[in-house]
Amino acid sequence: MTAEFTPEQVKLQKRLHRNVWKAIDDYKLIEDGDKVMVCLSGGKDSYTMLDILMHIQSTKKYDFEIIAVNLDQKQPGFPEHILPEYLEQVGVNYKILNKDTYSIVTEKLGEGKTMCSLCSRLRRGTLYTAAEELGVTKIALGHHRDDIVETFLLNMFFSGKLEAMPPIYKTDDQKHVVIRPLAYCKESDIEVFSELRAYPIIPCNLCGSQPKLQRKMVKSMLREWEENYPDRTEIIFNSIKNVSPSHLMDKELYDYELFKMIEPPIKS
Repeated sequence: MTAEFTPEQVKLQKRLHRNVWKAIDDYKLIEDGDKVMVCLSGGKDSYTMLDILMHIQSTKKYDFEIIAVNLDQKQPGFPEHILPEYLEQVGVNYKILNKDTYSIVTEKLGEGKTMCSLCSRLRRGTLYTAAEELGVTKIALGHHRDDIVETFLLNMFFSGKLEAMPPIYKTDDQKHVVIRPLAYCKESDIEVFSELRAYPIIPCNLCGSQPKLQRKMVKSMLREWEENYPDRTEIIFNSIKNVSPSHLMDKELYDYELFKMIEPPIKS
């Protein structure tokens, strides 16, 4: 498919590949012997993640397995055939999980309430159980650079804490390692790449249609900043990687009496 791309499109593809390689190298996201569960939602981000990880697997630099996993949450009208057909077409090992989390979410939350938090918790629990059953060593999520920046601002503005999304972390029970291969990739690049690849996108009608979500508000704010001050998102993202604990005010992170870092530096 690369041969069909224009020179600019080839540059885009190379940039995305380079960013994923850099994230893998910087944070040791993938190692020899890994079995990576690629969580596929049917959206542009997870399709792109699977595409690039399959490319990286083909280079043979790392000897690792891929299994694509989709959770069918039994939303009304969900096109069940699309993902299996696509995964068969690209020739990747896959598993479709069936769990009616849709009914649980809609029953527990009334009309107009934000569904994302509960839906996310139920989805994670199901995926973690599947990861254990499948014997995977890494769980790959499709969060990109913009997701990380938005989460950072959401936590700062609405939760009163400095916290984002790390490229790699262990779950609270220490059973699973979760990775974000797209951590260095811009959402705008992924959008264009997704259109070029013509992925069979499946929209989320559960939470994506809800108005006045905080994340939508932050995304809109960042878009306005970018229009007036280009590269603001990139600068904020770089600040997350360039932290000065002694110039903040967290006494659990930095000992202001002995003037040194407190171990461990990252709070759970």
